[in-house]
Amino acid sequence: MFKLIGALAGFYLLGFLGAIIGYFLGSAVDRYNAYGAGGVNPLSSAQRQTVFVETLFILKGKLAKADGHISKDEIDHVEQFIQKMGMSAEHRQLAIDLFKRGAAPDFDYVLQLKQFVDVCGNTHNLKQMLLVYLIVMALADGSIDSTEERLLIDIAQHLAYDETAFRRLLDMVLNQSHFADGQATSASALDDAYKALGVSKDSSDQEVKRAYRKLMSQYHPDKLMGQGVPEDMIAVATQQAQEVQVAYDLISKSRQQ
Repeated sequence: MFKLIGALAGFYLLGFLGAIIGYFLGSAVDRYNAYGAGGVNPLSSAQRQTVFVETLFILKGKLAKADGHISKDEIDHVEQFIQKMGMSAEHRQLAIDLFKRGAAPDFDYVLQLKQFVDVCGNTHNLKQMLLVYLIVMALADGSIDSTEERLLIDIAQHLAYDETAFRRLLDMVLNQSHFADGQATSASALDDAYKALGVSKDSSDQEVKRAYRKLMSQYHPDKLMGQGVPEDMIAVATQQAQEVQVAYDLISKSRQQ
């Protein structure tokens, strides 16, 4: 309820950006009413959420336009993302406006990244989840072309990821996506499963389990919300966790044979 009130009040006072701030302040109040004062600091969390969402949709627009045109698959991906967030018609329009702003040829996304780093940069999970969401976006049309890859590398470097660390994350997300339907369909599914966890066949059982637990912790809803990922985006992270789980189960089963 407070989401809508906050968005309307914010729009009335500050316009477009105020509506976003009000929406996530209202979300924080809703969570406070539901879970009490022990969860998060509503103001700081709402600020991180606002900047996270604004940066994500702006960079989605920039990424979609990186190869010169926005494909139907990319548009469908954004629409599905918005649906998973459960956005109202008003907030859907705000998200689309952010996407279009990022897609504008003269938009300086570096300034947006600097704001993101200032507000969210001390939280590793937020930086990693931003990159994960963007990689999934780039895969919407089936592959990542060279212009999208260069842009992703540049974004990652602004988030203090060197190219090696980014490519490691990219490889993991690419292979996690192979398990998106809950089943391994590739002929080399076991190899994909190891890559999805960031380990190899030579890794010990303990190393595999440690990698699995680390990923599941990174995608854990309570941890992500506590650090500033909006509650409405948790469904997307949950899907990534399910893909990790399927990959881990496949590895575990193969090692028991």
